Parts: sequence; C-alpha cells; structure tokens
Amino acid sequence: MLIAIPLFDRFTALDAVGPFQVLVQLPGSKTVFLAERPRDVTDESGALTLRAEAAFADVPRPDVIVVPGGPGQAAQMDAGSPLRDWLIAADQTSTWTTSVCTGSLILAGAGLLDGRQATTNWMAMDELARLGVTPVSQRYVFDGKYATAAGVSAGIDMALALAGRIGGAAMAQRFQLGIEYDPQPPYTAGSPATAPAEIVADLRARSRFTRV
Repeated sequence: MLIAIPLFDRFTALDAVGPFQVLVQLPGSKTVFLAERPRDVTDESGALTLRAEAAFADVPRPDVIVVPGGPGQAAQMDAGSPLRDWLIAADQTSTWTTSVCTGSLILAGAGLLDGRQATTNWMAMDELARLGVTPVSQRYVFDGKYATAAGVSAGIDMALALAGRIGGAAMAQRFQLGIEYDPQPPYTAGSPATAPAEIVADLRARSRFTRV
C-alpha cells in the first residue's frame, strides 16, 4: 500500500505529520512525501522543513492520498498547479483520497468533492460551500472513498478512523494506544461552539477567509 502526502510551501505541519504518524504503521505500507520535484518544503511557520523525496511524476498511482492544508493552500488551486493536476490524475485510481483542514479546499477546487459532504477548518466552511461541497461540522467526514478532517489536530482522528476501515478496529486501537492519543486539553476552547466568544470573534476577524 502506497500512501502519498503531497507538500507545498507554507503547509501546516501537523496536517501532514499527524496522519503520517498513524498511517505509517499500516502493515505492508510505504509512506512518501512528495512535491512537484524532490526538494525541502517549509511549513507556514518558517521554522520546520520536511523533505519531499519524490516528485509527483514518480508517484502516479498511490493507494492513499493525504492532502494537508495551510496558508499555502490557495496557490495550489489555480489551473495548471502541479499539485492540482497530480491530484486529478492520481484520484482516478486511489482507494482513499483524504485531506486535513483546508486541504479539503484543494480537493474541492480540483472538482473531487463536487456534490459531496466534507469538512474543513471551522473558519473555511463558507469557502467549502462556495466550491460546491456540502460542509459538515464534524471532526471528520467520510463520503465514499473521500475522507476529510476538520482543523489541524483532527487529522489524527481521521487517520485513526481510516486505519480502522483499512485494517479493522483492533488494529486502529493498537495504533491509538501506541501513540498514546488520549486528548485531555486544559481548556474547552478547541471548537467555536465552546471557545470564549471574544476569541472566536478575534480569530474570525484575522482569518484569510473573512470577506469584507
């Protein structure tokens, strides 16, 4: 099983690394980070760099695709974008095509989620709807072979759910215990439904998806 995680400049690190930490454990699997050419790719903070060891052309038919999000997402949605073109082609033969956070906007922009249900970062829900997708406010959403995760940390949840569908619940539970994924955050601010209203308003005002 070949798992492909495409990278682009200003991606969000946990969007890629969270699912990687889960899915790399699948028996008989190989996980590859890739870009338009083999190169170092720096995340949105400018402080973390991952190596894309393969080019898109080197991985034409992955079994599983995991598309991260991040501020660099918008540049991946233009016609002629190498990532967009690769996704459209690779999706034709993939078993699972997935995304984390605003990675679902990349999938939607490529026409892969037309008429489907999906989720994304809470601040980008309206943008997802504008792209012809039915947004669902859930931690992760499966619709056919497509699995989308909400913001950043939800990629771990989605990856565990996907591992369960691929290898069974017992295997996924072993993975979960192996990474000791037992979230107990010190605050209840992880959702706009529970975070203080002033924090929600501040983040929404700063969002690149806020239209004026």
